[in-house]
Amino acid sequence: MDASGRNTFGEEQAALCAALRETFESGETRSREWRKRQLLMLRRFLGEREADIYAALGSDFRKSRAETFFTEIHYLTAEIDLALRRLASWMKPQRVRTPLRYLPGRSWFRYEPYGVVLVLGAWNYPLQLAIAPAIGAIAAGNCVLVKPSEYAPATAALIAEGFDGYLDRGALKVFTGDAAAGERLLRERFDYIFFTGGARSGRCVMQAAAKHLTPVTLELGGKNPCIVDRNADIGVAARRIVWAKFLNAGQTCIAPDFVLADREIEAPLVLAMKEAVGRFYGSDPSRSPDYPAVITAGRLERLASYLDDGEVFAGGVVEPESRYFAPTILRNVSAGSPVMQEEIFGPVLPVVGYGSREEALDTVRRFRHPLALYLFSRDRSFLRFMLDNTQSGGVAVNDLLFQAAIPELPFGGAGESGMGAYHGRTGFETFSRRRSFHVKSTFPENSLRYPPFGDAKFRFLRALFRMFT
Repeated sequence: MDASGRNTFGEEQAALCAALRETFESGETRSREWRKRQLLMLRRFLGEREADIYAALGSDFRKSRAETFFTEIHYLTAEIDLALRRLASWMKPQRVRTPLRYLPGRSWFRYEPYGVVLVLGAWNYPLQLAIAPAIGAIAAGNCVLVKPSEYAPATAALIAEGFDGYLDRGALKVFTGDAAAGERLLRERFDYIFFTGGARSGRCVMQAAAKHLTPVTLELGGKNPCIVDRNADIGVAARRIVWAKFLNAGQTCIAPDFVLADREIEAPLVLAMKEAVGRFYGSDPSRSPDYPAVITAGRLERLASYLDDGEVFAGGVVEPESRYFAPTILRNVSAGSPVMQEEIFGPVLPVVGYGSREEALDTVRRFRHPLALYLFSRDRSFLRFMLDNTQSGGVAVNDLLFQAAIPELPFGGAGESGMGAYHGRTGFETFSRRRSFHVKSTFPENSLRYPPFGDAKFRFLRALFRMFT
């Protein structure tokens, strides 16, 4: 209700969408100059407001300056720089061969913007996951409405301030309403919707998009396995797994969700991981400036319930008043326990032993199409076996997370972990339609194409078409 008591629910969303559509239909966003100018100003925002970004992420969940720089600011500037370097080549029309039977003529396609794009961000990397898709959408020439997560309010407010102060207000807007207002936003007609979040919400987004036949990209999550073979370098594997798992307090969609360790090396691996936790975060990680909080008290409570699902080998300390959950390693975890049934999305790392590569494969296949698959081994036959017999959104061998950090690699899920992809050229193509063109002159005129088709004419044309197929 407004001051006069009039029901305004939904009117703000409708007005935003109408304004964006009017801008898009003016053709203003189609030029390369406009796209480059917006990308340059977005990069300027990230540079000039760096201190404010640190403060916002620190306020939302005590994210460190270093982690914020590497996983949010630098990540985005690398995406912008790639788009600026390659935009001209991405936009260039693509000539294709015209078959001899359709000559004379020329054929090509070009990438054209969808129109008005909705980007629904997530709270775990609230700056990156709101702006990275927008980079691709802007490069493609779209108008964009960004809805940051309400669970990171300081970052959402800063994104809104940045878009308003640095970018084209008529074409690029931010909506900072709560969840209910966001649901109302989905009732509006968009030309493309990009969503990052959980599978349950992803289904709701897709259902809403279906009403307008709106194409969607869904970046979801899943139980990402990390398999450690007996031939792996145990020390390197332990350090890299601990770094990737407890980055952002485990609140990363591509974090390793559980470790499958060959029983021959399981004991030294978990010991090395425990030592790595101490090396990275100290004897009391709650005092570490590099270890953030869990985003909400409700999520903290859910994570605490997992402590009964195995033996706590490291961590297990929970401090509700500060939303602190220690980096935790669980051993002797049952395959049927709750911690092995759903995505953890927090600093709890179950370790499960296996006896043969077939047993490991059976475990991985219970969680179809994870967003990421991680393999540690120096045995090429083991790696080939796992890669040939599994499916996932992405893969990293002897490392973690970087398959999503390389701008020119497409990033996206498969099956339950999502659909569609973005980053670099893939992001530009995601937010573009391929529009086909075939042009020929009016001379010469080929009368063979027109009826009537007698038997002799048909035989001749059939032979001609077969000859030049």
